[in-house]
Amino acid sequence: MLQLGIDLGGTKIEIVALDEHGHELLRRRIPTPSHSYDAILATLIQLINDASAQYQGPATIGLGIPGALSFQTGLVKNANTQCLIGKDLKGDLERALQQPVAIANDADCLALSEATDGAGAGYQSVFAVILGTGCGGGWVINGHLVGGPNAISGEWGHNPLTWRNDSDDQVLCYCGQIGCLESLISGTGLRRQALSETGINQTAQLWIESARAGDHIASEVMEKYYVRVAKALASIINIMDPHAIVVGGGVSNIPELYQRVPQLWQKWVFSDTVVTPLLHSKYGDSSGVRGAAWLGASAGKNS
Repeated sequence: MLQLGIDLGGTKIEIVALDEHGHELLRRRIPTPSHSYDAILATLIQLINDASAQYQGPATIGLGIPGALSFQTGLVKNANTQCLIGKDLKGDLERALQQPVAIANDADCLALSEATDGAGAGYQSVFAVILGTGCGGGWVINGHLVGGPNAISGEWGHNPLTWRNDSDDQVLCYCGQIGCLESLISGTGLRRQALSETGINQTAQLWIESARAGDHIASEVMEKYYVRVAKALASIINIMDPHAIVVGGGVSNIPELYQRVPQLWQKWVFSDTVVTPLLHSKYGDSSGVRGAAWLGASAGKNS
């Protein structure tokens, strides 16, 4: 059976079709009309209908979103694409498509993808991290997503940074709280924090490149960033002790992250040794969409 996965991001919507073995049959990516719920809904329906028409026959559908569905109301909550909040996205899609649609948080989809056939395959428990425009997480044990009664399992990005320094800005987050990890260790947070510390406004990529070139200020900015990430992940290890941590999102493409953070996090982990591997996602920014396809397939088997 065809497995359709869709990743609804703040800047792009991506759809993929996988066969039952995970082989990619189709992929398409278009900009997200993030200003309008109706436009997003119409775009999703069109993408799914086009893919279904190209590969005729039954298909499962999974969708990753930058938020979650409330167990109480069934409506979207906690979405940083804010036009989705309070909308019956699952119901609207299922009525239009006349079939079930499985929906999960985009970080959960990343986790499921990487634990199924990605960098975390073969590990008993995997915590997956998104470090991109935002910051989130998902948790998989024995190949199954871990969820809870509030639909917020893995929402690590909306906790405050532990073991803070006075230099760590307490930025107001879109969620209404102050000092969330998302405001400090996302790619956006790296840029904002560096601007606060240096007065220089440039992209995270430019800070990384300048540090590699030996620039002292950039090297200091990046070292402070690695310390913040190490503290944040140390708190995950202390609470969950996952067998592997996998990193996705734009910041995941920094090779130095995987060298420096494990060197630093021992200071804050409550153990004599830390053997947890910190792994780069195998499928990069395509992990979310592949995980959405696996999500839909799993839901189809259980229905």
